[in-house]
Amino acid sequence: MKILLTGATGYIAKRLLPVLLEQGHEVVCCVRDTNRFDASRFEKGRISVAEVDFLRDDELNRIPADIDVAFYLIHSMSTKYGSFEEMEAISAGNFKKRMEQTNVKQVVYLSGIVNEKELSKHLSSRKNVEDILASRVYALTTLRAGIIVGSGSASFEIIRDLVEKLPVMIAPRWLATKCQPIAIRNVVEFLSGVVMKKETFNRSFDIGGPDVLTYREMLLRFAHIRGLRRWIAIVPVMTPRLSCYWLYFVTSISYSLASQLVNSMKVEVVCKDNALEKMLGITPIGYDRSIELAFDKIEQHRVLSSWKDALTSQNLEIGLSHFVEVPVYGCYKDIRKRKVRDVGKSLEKIWSIGGENGWYYADLLWNIRGFMDKLVGGVGKGRGRTSQGEIAAGDALDLWRVIFADKKGKRLLLFAEMKLPGEAWLEFKIGEDQVLQQTATFRPMGIWGRIYWFCMLPFHGLIFTGMIRNIAR
Repeated sequence: MKILLTGATGYIAKRLLPVLLEQGHEVVCCVRDTNRFDASRFEKGRISVAEVDFLRDDELNRIPADIDVAFYLIHSMSTKYGSFEEMEAISAGNFKKRMEQTNVKQVVYLSGIVNEKELSKHLSSRKNVEDILASRVYALTTLRAGIIVGSGSASFEIIRDLVEKLPVMIAPRWLATKCQPIAIRNVVEFLSGVVMKKETFNRSFDIGGPDVLTYREMLLRFAHIRGLRRWIAIVPVMTPRLSCYWLYFVTSISYSLASQLVNSMKVEVVCKDNALEKMLGITPIGYDRSIELAFDKIEQHRVLSSWKDALTSQNLEIGLSHFVEVPVYGCYKDIRKRKVRDVGKSLEKIWSIGGENGWYYADLLWNIRGFMDKLVGGVGKGRGRTSQGEIAAGDALDLWRVIFADKKGKRLLLFAEMKLPGEAWLEFKIGEDQVLQQTATFRPMGIWGRIYWFCMLPFHGLIFTGMIRNIAR
């Protein structure tokens, strides 16, 4: 069966893709930027890639017509620019228009649970997309989920940040809201299980785990599993804006995403009874076991996807390829070279940089820079990295985004996503002469960009010298 998988670089799709391939399907992966998708990791002949921006209807003809099933896994909740509700509606409308021109028999959409009259903007937008996707030409199957728990999921990482960083929490009253979390494994089972199941055509199903919990209970049970003692006091006076800042500064999410999550967390999301579990033979995984499975993946360094790897920089919205060629003119550069003792070991250090491994020198200064970035609305340093040993174009890496990663060619290029009066690149490259070249490039914007560069020169001299020395030796 030929399946179209949209949002192929997203958190859910990255988990679903290998399952679809294991089931013997041929998969067409839709991505907005082909530089972010490495098709070489999969069996040739069974996977193809189409570069499509669903906000531009003139690009949708790149989707082949001979598809049987399509997964719609696109959303814009974390965007900082424009109205995400409008963007989601346009994307869904363009997708539907193209699907009705193909041979597709079923469209599968992952939505959010909607069981209250007054919904948040996020859940209301998901429901609107569901209405848009409905068609007389093909069958629509909608799966509605609440909190998704798994290594790398936004919900899991937020809960982890709160529990591991705060022994005592003064929390807003929405922590008393009930929800029904579901393990990412079950989500993938449901998505792959409904493929061409006629009993699911033109129907919607709520999917969730066996536990109905408040957010407070989720935090405390997470702490218990991790062997931590935590105290949570709920206060009624914390405004939505304060709640957003609370999440933004304590966790690694952006303020825009925090805002949408806070509004959604005020709404109870509990599944309605349906027969889908029995129909597909799926056994829901409990919340505690979901947490244990997530940490198993983390400890084995086998996290397949992370919500943090979604593009966040306005600059990067035009695609990674525009930033692979580092500019030469109108830039300031800090170039340092050093002979490496062992190319293999130095390369491993470069590929493991950031996250828990740090930046090999003056980590305190890196942490201060990350905190300062948070204060002015930036991404901060708390994003870390998805895998401690592997890295690929498009991955988030603390304050940076991976633009180019070629281990065989011994080159890694990063682009700064921190708040800057300009654009910045950091490149590591080992030549045939076993010389490591570390280049920091900054293209300033106006007089403030130039002032910033010269103010940072003393810190660059300290940090970059120590970093290349420790990577090379």
